[in-house]
Amino acid sequence: MKSSFSGAWAITLASCMASIGFGASSAPAARPGEEWPCLAEDGAWCWFSDPRAVFHSGERQRVYAGWVDSRGSVMAGALDLASGRIETFVLHEQLQKDDHCNPSLMALPDGRLMAFYSKHGGGPDQPILARAMESPEDMASWGTERQLRLNENPEYPAEHSRSYCYTNPLFLSGEAENGNLYLFWRGIANKRCMSLSPDLGLTWSPGRILAFAQGTYAGQRPYLKAASNLRDQIHLAFTDGHPRNEPTNSIYYARWRDGAFYRADGEKIAAFDALPFEPRAADVVYDARQTNVRAWVWDVAEDEDGRPVIAYTRLPAENDHRCHYARWNGERWLDREIVAAGGWFPQTPEGKKEREPHYSGGIALDPDNPSVVYLSRPINGVFEIERWETGDLGATWKTEAVTVGSRNDNVRPFAIRYAQSNARGPRALWMNNERYAHFTDYKTTIRMDFAPAP
Repeated sequence: MKSSFSGAWAITLASCMASIGFGASSAPAARPGEEWPCLAEDGAWCWFSDPRAVFHSGERQRVYAGWVDSRGSVMAGALDLASGRIETFVLHEQLQKDDHCNPSLMALPDGRLMAFYSKHGGGPDQPILARAMESPEDMASWGTERQLRLNENPEYPAEHSRSYCYTNPLFLSGEAENGNLYLFWRGIANKRCMSLSPDLGLTWSPGRILAFAQGTYAGQRPYLKAASNLRDQIHLAFTDGHPRNEPTNSIYYARWRDGAFYRADGEKIAAFDALPFEPRAADVVYDARQTNVRAWVWDVAEDEDGRPVIAYTRLPAENDHRCHYARWNGERWLDREIVAAGGWFPQTPEGKKEREPHYSGGIALDPDNPSVVYLSRPINGVFEIERWETGDLGATWKTEAVTVGSRNDNVRPFAIRYAQSNARGPRALWMNNERYAHFTDYKTTIRMDFAPAP
């Protein structure tokens, strides 16, 4: 099923873009979140299925993004940077009304787009779903939906959960990789799993558990963020589990390169066929056992020297969330607080206890320049988006507002993957919440900002 905004909407949006100025000579001025252009008038996402949006330059320059609407339909959209026109496609009608169902997207070398998505904790009979364009850059050419039952690995005990959630596809083009496509997800025993495809998604290896601590098969649910340089390495940042369940939830790091996982200093952790590994065999970027302050991971990226950068939150209390920035300097991890970021953003019903008190406004690294972060924190009682930049590995920061004076909360920013710093068009996307009571009860839009033209 193909759908698109009406011509009138496309014209209105293009006009709005012209007034903001893809060709502006300076950064656009901050404004209320509701005054930034909409990418999706009805859309939400979680922050553990990525990439949520990618830039692709082929016959046309486009930003592709994915979200789930308030009816639970899984959506893909394409913003044409020349015309301002937005096309949308319904990948799956009413899969599940839950913001965890947003798709992750991967632009293949030939210009086709792939999308991966699943229900929130879908069981063995509700596997990962995947669709791919049949023609490059053609939003009308999405092929048949496929089921990826990657948890079906007899190596693991049959009694363990085989649920699916949170997809993260990554492509490596380097000679040693031979164009492998990788997929990470929450799968067997609720652990983070990994599979690879040597043929751009036609076939996949059986899923393997990435990491787990001995004795936690049925307990901990690790959360993971992943990013690649598109050539030869993948960066992973992950936790013990959910901060609600893990009072000493820590942050770990591992790098995939040449068929194995390594610490940031190059020490080998494990080869693919030796998985899983113990989390503490990886880098312990933040050890909550030392502070008794739980954490949650938000983003990971690679800097210009090929070194990892991690954004995460420390959670001293449910109403006290702290944005942190950890960066490998070639010898050690430098971990610094950026700013206090308030408490949770969901609008707790009166008289009720908040079900997700660790839902921060959010923080995202600019993958093209991870010295830049986009974060959300409350200003005058409303969550606003800000752009922060450091020139000294996080020791000091300068900041500028993206949204200001908003009526609605602006949360869960995402910096578009593969958008070069000299490219015109939006740099960041985020949710603008008319209502967000829970991940199953929301009325939100996806908004976007614009970078100055070169």
